[in-house]
Amino acid sequence: MKSLMAALLAAPLCALPAQAQSSPPYAGGDIMTLDEALAGAGVATPLTQAAEAGVWAAEAGRSVAGLRPNPSVSVDTENALGTGPYRGFDESDTTVAFAMPVELGGKRSARVAVADAKLRRAWIDLAVAEADRRVAVTMAYGVAIASERRARIAEAQVAVTTENLRIARDRVMVGANSPIDEQRATLEQVKATAEAETARRTAAATRAALAQYVGGDAGSALDQRWFDRAAGASGQGPATPTDARGTLALAVASADAASAEAALRLARSQRAPDLTLTAGTRRLEASNDQAMVFGVSVPLPLFNGGKAAVTQAARERDRADAQSRIALFEAERAIAAAEADRDRAATAVRASGPALAAATEAARIARVGYAEGKFDQLILLDAERTLLDTSRAGIDARAAYHDAVARLERLTAPLPAEGEIK
Repeated sequence: MKSLMAALLAAPLCALPAQAQSSPPYAGGDIMTLDEALAGAGVATPLTQAAEAGVWAAEAGRSVAGLRPNPSVSVDTENALGTGPYRGFDESDTTVAFAMPVELGGKRSARVAVADAKLRRAWIDLAVAEADRRVAVTMAYGVAIASERRARIAEAQVAVTTENLRIARDRVMVGANSPIDEQRATLEQVKATAEAETARRTAAATRAALAQYVGGDAGSALDQRWFDRAAGASGQGPATPTDARGTLALAVASADAASAEAALRLARSQRAPDLTLTAGTRRLEASNDQAMVFGVSVPLPLFNGGKAAVTQAARERDRADAQSRIALFEAERAIAAAEADRDRAATAVRASGPALAAATEAARIARVGYAEGKFDQLILLDAERTLLDTSRAGIDARAAYHDAVARLERLTAPLPAEGEIK
């Protein structure tokens, strides 16, 4: 009869950490899914506003680059306010001229090419900001779920240690155990209470962090099934390209290389001197006659022929090309690391189920044995610590899996077209 009562007492207490690790029952209320959190973050956060302003600025710059240089009007008066017959304006000559700059060497098209490259880079920056926001919200969402589960485990552990303390006191009172058992149980109960308080505060902090992204208080229940979806992970995550070309991970470096190439073209076009055509009319005050005036001016590249600027732009182009190759190397390394992290986490998730079942059974046996006086208290404490660590490890594995998947999706995301960026 004594053994039966011990077993009945042990079973629900040992199952508390396991229940806390799994999905909690839903007691009504709305559930905020990850997609809803991402949609809310698009409205509530300013994370992409700077990139959007950059696109608008680049579009305005594209319009400016396509404009032609402005003409000019000049009014010149000669032979006036001097001496002798030129004391007044009677002998003066007044010329009104219209000057039109003429760009040569393809400067306008080169400016437009540079502006197009900057506009492309601005669109890429916006796509990167959108992808980074998605990763940040996904990670905050997963961290919030993991923290709440850890808090439930910690609270369940308080109940376990409180019951252990009661059993230890009862056995010490009847002389079945040493008083040190009661002191150990008291210490474990105090530690569990402190850990539960810390876990609750951490869960509240992660909820507050998520609320900063999605707006409001983010008080709705989170999608536990999404978090548990990693339990069936087979190590096969999102499909990855053969290399990082065409992905956001490499798009910025590729855009910089294109901008550098356009800047080199612009520097070469600047070497061609521009013409200024002038046409006007001159009025001779003395005879009241008029005559046409025509002119052409060309700058002489005696001191600055533009060769140094072309050399500088060429070296910048070479540096951008090298940076693009480095970015490809780093992106492929990051993708491989994310895939390895995802697969390791998936393995840990698959192992967490059998491990938790074994740890739960071991803790149950230890509790029954301790209640019957067959096991030392240290065996019970070791079994319960193992169960607690195993429960937390299962949560950590799921959180690590979703973290790695989010990073991998960010690294392998293809660069969207300009019209597809929202």
